[in-house]
Amino acid sequence: MDASEVEALDIVSVGELVVDFISVEQIDTLGNAKTFRRHLGGSPANIAVYVSKLGGAAAVVSKTGIGAFGKFLKSQLARHGVITEYLVMDHRTNTTIVFVSSTSGTPDFKEFRSGDYLLSPGEVSEEAIDSARVVHSSAFALSREPCRSAVYEAFRLAREGGKVVSFDPNYSRRVWPDHKEARRVLPEVYKYVDITKPSLDDAGRIFGREYEPEEYLRMFHEMGPITVILTMGKDGTLVSENGRISGHVPARPVEVHDATGAGDAFWAGFLTAMLDGERPMRCALFAREVAEMKLEQVGPLPNDIDRGPIYARLEEIAEKGTSPASDGAR
Repeated sequence: MDASEVEALDIVSVGELVVDFISVEQIDTLGNAKTFRRHLGGSPANIAVYVSKLGGAAAVVSKTGIGAFGKFLKSQLARHGVITEYLVMDHRTNTTIVFVSSTSGTPDFKEFRSGDYLLSPGEVSEEAIDSARVVHSSAFALSREPCRSAVYEAFRLAREGGKVVSFDPNYSRRVWPDHKEARRVLPEVYKYVDITKPSLDDAGRIFGREYEPEEYLRMFHEMGPITVILTMGKDGTLVSENGRISGHVPARPVEVHDATGAGDAFWAGFLTAMLDGERPMRCALFAREVAEMKLEQVGPLPNDIDRGPIYARLEEIAEKGTSPASDGAR
């Protein structure tokens, strides 16, 4: 294909594409689940889906099997407008599946991994990376080889091509039991990263839970990223640039119907606003709007979300005297 014919992409997500079996019942632990429904899952894939729903062009680089579950994931991505030509569907493996509890808090989960971590560096499309504005991945994808090397390759190509590199440090000992290895690997990948969004739980699992939010921000900045967004649940979100806190976006009371995917919705909202040319604090306000939409709705958000009304709500916030520069800023 001629370079001029390659579709420009807002984001290429590299990493886990899985089938999530989410409990129908609202439960805290999987042991109490009786019924599950099948959904597209995997944080990088979900972020690509949400960017597409917000009107962006998104693609996923991942590996699945070729059976029913792999076909299901490919069809779901396509249904949500995500480009699937960079998927690797391999008859020698199976598609990763994850059982997840439906809850208003942090979900319980159990993964059965196969295809996702078998993505190799040679299967990362240079064409996809070259056509992207943002290249994104996650700690889940880093947890095993050869996918870890595939992420390194994607980020190396992105850095050489002047792309924005985005990383979700969604570390879990259940997925990556060797904590010492994780602490050794993460600084290496963060050398390529421009922007990262840890949750307070992520930060605690990586560094220990004895630190204040400002200390977590400092530790992430020391690994390399220019922009760090720390989401803190009911305590809102801190935005930090170049080692300095830009401001605080408070959480607002919402009626939570489904928390699954809310973090990915926030991340996609932030990246979408960034690609629209917004400053990080305004990106975080935009992201809060998208995450609240997800929290208040059971199941996935609709396709073709109009960004205009979301930006209009941000203008209303500014007019009421809570502008991005002063909305709870510390």
